[in-house]
Amino acid sequence: MSKEKRSSASDDEKSGLVRLHKYLADAGVASRRASEEMIADGRVSVDGAQITELGFKVDPEKAHVEVDGESVSVNNTKSYLAFYKPAGILSTMFDPEDRPNLGDFFTGRNERLFHVGRLDKESEGLILLTNDGDLTHRATHPSYGLVKKYLVEIEGVLTKANSDALLAGVILEDGLARALAVQLIREVNPKKSWVEISIHEGRYHIVRRMLAELELPVLRLIRTDFGPINIGELKEGRWRNLSETELSKLFTDLKLSR
Repeated sequence: MSKEKRSSASDDEKSGLVRLHKYLADAGVASRRASEEMIADGRVSVDGAQITELGFKVDPEKAHVEVDGESVSVNNTKSYLAFYKPAGILSTMFDPEDRPNLGDFFTGRNERLFHVGRLDKESEGLILLTNDGDLTHRATHPSYGLVKKYLVEIEGVLTKANSDALLAGVILEDGLARALAVQLIREVNPKKSWVEISIHEGRYHIVRRMLAELELPVLRLIRTDFGPINIGELKEGRWRNLSETELSKLFTDLKLSR
C-alpha cells in the first residue's frame, strides 16, 4: 500500500468517516458491490443531497442516509443465518413479479437481511443470510475461494472417466470449470445415481453445466456445505442461527475479525 493510501486510511480512522458503500453494507442494505451500483444509479442521498460519487464518505454517527427515499442506519447487531432454500424459490429478498423468493420466509424479522451468494431457482439447499456487509463481500469474492459442496442426483452412472474429467476441468462457454473433489455416493439403479461434487467457484449454473457437458443431466441438486458451514439437520424452508463455532471458523476462513 502506498504512503498516500495509508495516510488516507489513517485520516479516515481519526475522523470517523467511512465510505458510503461500506456504510450501506454495514446497514444491511446490500453487499458493497451492490451498494456501489445503487450509488452510481442515484438511488442514495445523504442529508437530503443525491450522491453518485463512489468514494463519498460519511460520518456514521451524524449522516442521514436514505435509499430510494427510505432512511437507513447501521445496525450494530449482526445476524448470521443458515437457510434451506426449497426448489422453486428465487435467491432474492424481493421479486417485483411477486414470485416466491427468500424474502417470503423472513417477513417477521426487523433487520435487513441479504443472501450470501445464490442458488438457481430449481436448486435447493444451504444458503447463508446476514446483515453483515463485510462478510458477504468476502464470502462471495473469488479470492477467498470458499468451497461449496453439492449432492447431485444425475441420470445415469458416474464413471471413472466422468470423475477424472470433472477433476481435470471441463471447458464451458465462459472458461474452464474444475471440481475439487468428486465422489459417487450411491447408484439408485442403472438410470440414476447420487454424486457429491465440491467446487470453489460460484458461476451461474456451474455444476449443472459441467455435468451437462458430460451428458449427465441433473435431476436434483442440493448444496450441503458453504465453506465451513454444513446444512446439518435443517428441513426445507427452515432456518437456524449459525453457532459460535461455525462463525469462528467462517471468520477465520475469510480473515475477518469479530
